[in-house]
Amino acid sequence: MNLDDLTIYPPLDPQNMLAEINGLPDQLANAWELGQTQPLPAPAKISRVVIAGMGGSAIGADLLTAYIEPLCPVPVIVQRDYTLPAWATGPDTLVIASSHSGNTEETLSAFEQALERNCTILAVATGGKLAKRAAETNTPMFTFTHTGQPRAAVGYSFGLLLAAFTRLGLIPDPRAELDNALAAMRAAQAQWQIEVPAIQNSAKRQAGQLIGRWVSVFGSELLAPVARRWKGQVSELAKAWGQFEFLPEADHNSLAGLVQPESHLGSMIAMFLIAPSYHPRNVLRGELTKKAFMLEGVSTDFFIALGETRLAQQWTTLLFGDYMAYYLAIAYGIDPTPIPALEAFKAEMTSAK
Repeated sequence: MNLDDLTIYPPLDPQNMLAEINGLPDQLANAWELGQTQPLPAPAKISRVVIAGMGGSAIGADLLTAYIEPLCPVPVIVQRDYTLPAWATGPDTLVIASSHSGNTEETLSAFEQALERNCTILAVATGGKLAKRAAETNTPMFTFTHTGQPRAAVGYSFGLLLAAFTRLGLIPDPRAELDNALAAMRAAQAQWQIEVPAIQNSAKRQAGQLIGRWVSVFGSELLAPVARRWKGQVSELAKAWGQFEFLPEADHNSLAGLVQPESHLGSMIAMFLIAPSYHPRNVLRGELTKKAFMLEGVSTDFFIALGETRLAQQWTTLLFGDYMAYYLAIAYGIDPTPIPALEAFKAEMTSAK
């Protein structure tokens, strides 16, 4: 598939996933502004935060927790399950129930449990059952409009949370850093557009390197959730298998797996995400881990985050991964928007109740 042939895109992308990716900087900016005007829970001393969500909603929360780790004085976790931790109880626990559709069953279950435990609650959704329950229980809710796939709403799932944490006084105002990140994203994406030929388009070339390979994405610190995002986009857009790994953790277990099955190692590619803001030891770990994979015959590559700030480095890397996964889908001749396997499984779960 010739990715420079502009005639191939409309038939393969009839729902225009490309427009969603192109619009991500604007979506993030809009989410931040929208979050300045939405209702917050009554002022209370917050000692801990649980963000309950799945899929695209959860990855936004992952990105937030990685970014605010050096900024937020209270612990924050992302809960991808039906139940809350035993310690999540009382009004000093803030539970944020985040669901794109408002109908995610795991998130709805966590919301009900938060009510029972008298937690401080904030709901985030486009509507659905979560919006209904929030109205019935007088729970503050951040609402937004987005008719596409949840994975294409990552700007909302992150930006609204960033606004909420700022307004609740849990982190310093990030407005200047956000403006820098948005500028970096817009500058970078100009070189990843479909009109830019592959010889000058690193996202197209990177997609070409992934064709026919089992993809493993490695990230550290603020790019750890971006590694997870890359994996998710490879699977959901290109319908291809992949995995994500975190450094330094992978050097304490996964590195030992570069032996078997020997016949399959040549089909792998290990992608390493690198940020200038990394701890120096994590920079070294990335270099040495990449070398170890190469010595075992595994193809490797890397992406160096763009931008001056941590937030810019996180979001330029995420944006590159979205373009890369999109081009991989097109190279495979696959529509990047529908996710029939996930929809079929969801229907089976619903019918089994």
